Amino acid sequence: MTPALMPFAAEPPVINEAATAFMLIASSMVLLMTPGLALFYGGMTRSKSVLNMMMMSFGAMAVVGIVYVLWGYSMSFGNLQDGGSDIAGIFANPFHLFGLSQLAGEDGARLIDPFGVGVFIPEYIYAGFQLTFAVITVALISGAIADRVKFGTWITFAVIWVTIVYFPIAHMVWGGGLLSGAEGGLSAKLFGVTDGVASVLPIDFAGGTVVHINAGAAGLALALVVGKRLGFGKVAMRPHNLPLVMIGAGLLWFGWFGFNAGSELAADGLASAVWLNTTVATCAAAIGWLVVEKIRDGHATSLGAASGVVAGLVAITPACGALSPVGSIILGVVAGGLSALAVGLKYKLGYDDSLDVVGVHLVAGLWGTVGAGLLATSTGLFYGGGWQQTVLQVLVAAISLVLSFVLTYAIALGLKATLGWRITEDEESEGIDQAVHAESGYEIGGFAASGGRTTSRPAVQASKVEGANA
Repeated sequence: MTPALMPFAAEPPVINEAATAFMLIASSMVLLMTPGLALFYGGMTRSKSVLNMMMMSFGAMAVVGIVYVLWGYSMSFGNLQDGGSDIAGIFANPFHLFGLSQLAGEDGARLIDPFGVGVFIPEYIYAGFQLTFAVITVALISGAIADRVKFGTWITFAVIWVTIVYFPIAHMVWGGGLLSGAEGGLSAKLFGVTDGVASVLPIDFAGGTVVHINAGAAGLALALVVGKRLGFGKVAMRPHNLPLVMIGAGLLWFGWFGFNAGSELAADGLASAVWLNTTVATCAAAIGWLVVEKIRDGHATSLGAASGVVAGLVAITPACGALSPVGSIILGVVAGGLSALAVGLKYKLGYDDSLDVVGVHLVAGLWGTVGAGLLATSTGLFYGGGWQQTVLQVLVAAISLVLSFVLTYAIALGLKATLGWRITEDEESEGIDQAVHAESGYEIGGFAASGGRTTSRPAVQASKVEGANA
């Protein structure tokens, strides 16, 4: 999705069934990533918080899916056809394609050729593919505020944030807006125009800025506004189920091939290169993280391996269509090492990013976006492409970070003053699963559940057992 989306071809379109099948599979794989993230995050929390953590991902999936159909696709891509308007290059008219009824077409589904290369797919599946990106981006943020926030406030935040932050940034980067390669974008203003597009095209193949820098900056803003967990920095808050973490990481890795290769929108040679680049960068990042752990701590851990996998996937996301396999290995190993070092910053700087959204997604996303400017085989600085690509990558990354952080901070403050973010200290101490959802992730001491709820006595005893392991 690196190039600016092109106008539709004038000739009567014919559906490309192979590309359509490819996108149906890719979209399903990306949708699987959110349940995979729920497992990854759920295993990293304490046992008394696992269900709430997973519910934050599933809740995001539920509400963002609805919002995307109603106005999200229109805000992100609604300016590209049928006279849709663009608001200062920031977002498209949210009402132009409201509800997506216009995508039905005479034969059941209107066709779209997003890259202007003669490969037509139903616009429904293009919208569906983009929907899955919005879902996973919101879910990623939840890891920064695990264990301590009201579920209702989180769901409200998801709707507001995806509307005010995600859709505009998606439009600016992928929908022909200010951060794209469009004639009116930042790059065109800085480096000129060739054949109606910017002479230097920003590189964000599958979401380094739109997804990972965006989610990482938002996670940092939320962590600062919401505040620290009880006992942060004083009480050990270890992952309660590392096998869940590793299963989740495996599902994320699998789904990520839909994320990255699917962004080519066709099963072609570039999609094949993207698949390989994604694989080797992830392998290298896992090694990079484990090496840092071994040198620093004396142990290479399963949590480190799983986290390194995610760091590598994050870093290669923007760059996967522009690098060689060797360049991808370099990008990946640096991403793993940087993220392994960055996750400790929260203890030094005093912010409670519970599950390292900042250390992994923001840091690896920044490196992947900037690294693309260094390692891109055609325009990268290390390949003799000049400095322009690297400067453009830095600017796009910085603008995305600042926009996301500032807007998220404002949204978070507004919700703090109205709905409130925090559950009570007693509820947090007892465990958010029981307090908010009236459920427990595990049967403790043989007590049975009734109708999804434990009786009052087992709930008290379970609290005592879990409190010893908090």
